Amino acid sequence: MKDPLVSPAQLLRTAVEACREAGSHAHRNRQRRAEAFNRTAHDVKLYLDRECQHIAREVIRARFPYHDFLGEEEEGTPQSRSISCEIQWVVDPIDGTVNFSHGLPFWCCSIAALHRGRTLAGAVYAPALDLLFTAAKQEGARCNRTPIRVSRVNRPAEALVLTGADLRVPCRLPPFAFFEAFAAAAQRVRILGSAALDLCRVASGEADAYFESGIYLWDIAAARLIVAEAGGRGAVLRTFQNGGLWFLASNRSLFAPFRRLILQVAGIEST
Repeated sequence: MKDPLVSPAQLLRTAVEACREAGSHAHRNRQRRAEAFNRTAHDVKLYLDRECQHIAREVIRARFPYHDFLGEEEEGTPQSRSISCEIQWVVDPIDGTVNFSHGLPFWCCSIAALHRGRTLAGAVYAPALDLLFTAAKQEGARCNRTPIRVSRVNRPAEALVLTGADLRVPCRLPPFAFFEAFAAAAQRVRILGSAALDLCRVASGEADAYFESGIYLWDIAAARLIVAEAGGRGAVLRTFQNGGLWFLASNRSLFAPFRRLILQVAGIEST
C-alpha cells in the first residue's frame, strides 16, 4: 500500500522521536542490562533489545501505519523479509549491546527511513553520551543540532580508522586480517563496539574511516546517510547470503586508497 509522498524532514522528525524514546527506555533501565534471553560465544540478546524495538515500532506506526518495518530483533535475514511499501523503516534498538550489557557508554539506538533501499532520513541517539546525530537527504548532517563535517585527513598514514571484529559473519578470511592491514597502513586502528556510533564519529571528523566485514543493514542504515550528508562517502563492498555486509566509509580523500587496501587483502581485483 502506498502512502502520500512524505518529505525527508517529516521522516526525520519521526526517526528522532522514535530514537529518543527507545534509547531513553534502555538508558533508564540500564540496571537491567544483565537480563538476557540468549547468550552466545560472542554476543548477547537482552530483553531490553526487544522492548526498545517495540517502542520504536509503536512511534513509527502511529504516524506511518502502512510503512514497512525491519528491526534487528525480527526473525529471519534481511533478504528473507518482504517489502510491500516503498518506505521501509530500519531499526537497531541497541547497537553495541555487548557494550551496554557491561555498562560501557558506547551504544546507541539507530533508526532510518529508506525509500526503495536508499536512506532518506536517519537518527542515531547515544543517551549515555548525550549525543544525537541526524541527517535528512540533501539537508546536511548534525550532532545535537550543530552541523558536522568529515575530516580533511588525506593520507592513510595519518588516519584514525574504526573497525569491528564480529566473527559471526562469514567473511572467508582469517580473523583480524583486515585489522592487521589497516594497522600497518593507518596511524591507529580502534574497535569501540558500536558500528552506528563509529560511522557518526567519521561524520563528525573524530575518526577518518570505518570498515567492518561483519555488519548488517540495521547497523549502517541511518549512519551511512549521516556520513554522506557530512561530506563523506560510504559503500557496501560485498554482501553475503545471511545479510552480512562489508561496509567502508570515510572522507572522500581516503575512500579510494582504503578500498584498494580492502580488496587487496581479500584477493579481489580493484576496478
